[in-house]
Amino acid sequence: MHPITAPGAPAAIGPYSQAVVAGGFVFCSGQVGLDPATGEMIGSDVAAQTRQTLSNLRAVLEAAGSGLGSVARCTVYLSSLDDFAVMNGVYGEVFGTHRPARATVQVSRLPREAKVEIDAIGVVAR
Repeated sequence: MHPITAPGAPAAIGPYSQAVVAGGFVFCSGQVGLDPATGEMIGSDVAAQTRQTLSNLRAVLEAAGSGLGSVARCTVYLSSLDDFAVMNGVYGEVFGTHRPARATVQVSRLPREAKVEIDAIGVVAR
């Protein structure tokens, strides 16, 4: 197993890796909408946070030799399912025609009071 550290994504805020490459796959830890430069949450709305979350996830995937187009599965965690339509719209824009398998769940609370967190499993081209 090979741990991944992506300079273009926020550092892990606990004792875990941003991602781990194993067996030709990259297993990405959940990302939230933190600005990697400041460590502050981007915006207070789910659209802005979803964009930043996916930007952070892209950086981690690319550092692992993968990318959004190689994602096989995502899990989306929302603090409110009332935000589903907005998150889903941004998610669809970012992923384009690529459609990974996905689960979306509502949770009672996310790190740093985020509105959305997304993790992913992707294929590594290496």
